[in-house]
Amino acid sequence: MKTCGSLVSLTLVSFCYAAAANFPGDLKATGVKAVFPGDASYAGYSQAYNERFTFQPVAITFPSSAQEVAKVVKVGSSHKYPVVARSGGHSYIANGLGGKNGAVVIDLRNLKQITVSSSGIATIQTGNRLGNVAVGLNDHGRALPHGTCPYVGVGGHSAFGGWGFTSRMWGLTLDTIQSLEVVLANGTVTTVSAQKNGDLFWAMRGSAPSFGITTSITVKTFPAPPSVTIFQYVWTMTPSNAAKAVSAFQQFAKTNIPKEFGVELVLGKSNSAGHLYFSLTGGYYGAEQGLTSIVAPFLSQVQQPDSTEFTPGSYIDSVKNLGGGSLSTSAAETRQTFYAKSLMTPAISSKALNAFTNYLANQGSQTNLNWFVEMDLYGGTNSVVNSVPVDATAFGKRDALWTIQFYASSSNDKPPYPSSGFTFLNDMVNTLTSNSPANWDIGAYPNYPDKGLANWQNLYYGPNYPRLESIKQKYDPHNVFSFPQSIGS
Repeated sequence: MKTCGSLVSLTLVSFCYAAAANFPGDLKATGVKAVFPGDASYAGYSQAYNERFTFQPVAITFPSSAQEVAKVVKVGSSHKYPVVARSGGHSYIANGLGGKNGAVVIDLRNLKQITVSSSGIATIQTGNRLGNVAVGLNDHGRALPHGTCPYVGVGGHSAFGGWGFTSRMWGLTLDTIQSLEVVLANGTVTTVSAQKNGDLFWAMRGSAPSFGITTSITVKTFPAPPSVTIFQYVWTMTPSNAAKAVSAFQQFAKTNIPKEFGVELVLGKSNSAGHLYFSLTGGYYGAEQGLTSIVAPFLSQVQQPDSTEFTPGSYIDSVKNLGGGSLSTSAAETRQTFYAKSLMTPAISSKALNAFTNYLANQGSQTNLNWFVEMDLYGGTNSVVNSVPVDATAFGKRDALWTIQFYASSSNDKPPYPSSGFTFLNDMVNTLTSNSPANWDIGAYPNYPDKGLANWQNLYYGPNYPRLESIKQKYDPHNVFSFPQSIGS
């Protein structure tokens, strides 16, 4: 059978051009709102959060129901265009715009419903952002583990993990999922759960966008804690002291720290030459007076903090605090121009930490990039994240102590991104990996996608990738849901 890729005759060429020309008409015939290249609103809707990327979708659609999503999938697939979902638009490599030119984008912003049952089971449509989710659940006295940025879409966040400061006690966002409403590659709407399409349910919790368009997730929520203390300890440290502090914290994490203690270390550029900014930041979801005794063993191993801040309050107050003071997503989010990488690691050796902190203090002080390193504590004693078997979901790294984000933006957060920025960040990561044992068991976090990452299949999904490929062939054999680093790409 001849296809549009086999242009062997003038007749066939004409047929292919006609098929492409019919796409806007076929899409408009569905009644789903859509914008196309050349439309006045197209430029605004096709902007990426990360301004390094300027992709051109063939259409951006705005369905209002799962049934309308299905119509768009059918039209897009019939014209052999890749189809992608955008749930918030926060993808680091603009996969919500297809990650390349020529995709059909299904923008889910109209799917905003949140319902909560008396038993605390919530159904959340995937057009919601995390700020919407936090407020909607809190109105019912409930909460969910998730990240801090209010603008992140819950669809992508829950698809690839979903870490937050409550994750050590509640797990990742995807661990709370009981079922999903999904539009499949053949344009049908189905429910996916442990009881129905169990293999797909497994795959969707770790790599959902490769298998379908998720229109809602049904999740187990938790009673919102009666009080929360957000805390921050800040130091100015020499590279040597910073390396010793991370080592001390790794030992501290092996002690009986409670699961209610969620924390990250942040390293950044210091105003003092040859030094580093170093902070211990997080949330304690127990009684305020218990926090001091929890942190005391670590503080006894490091120098006196330059500053200490405790902010007690209600649970929703803590979410607002971590989100920058507001959970509203009504205003347009400020776009950035950046490159990010990640590692999921066990404990880091002293040799690697010393090389790393020296690199940060020296090369980091010389660059005009805005950069930081966040070391999120996934593991440690009593962590629920670590308690889930690696084969229970498609999420590929359950034994990590740290998930580390390495982030550098242009000096003014505007394009162009300097080529030196890629070298700076890649070398930063290499100081850890090259000074660690050859068998150091590392992964990478798919919610911080890196388009240039070699061996991403193994780093993101570990032993789960072959099974994901098999399930992809079953549910999407023609690769309708295709984007950079999608399963099978």
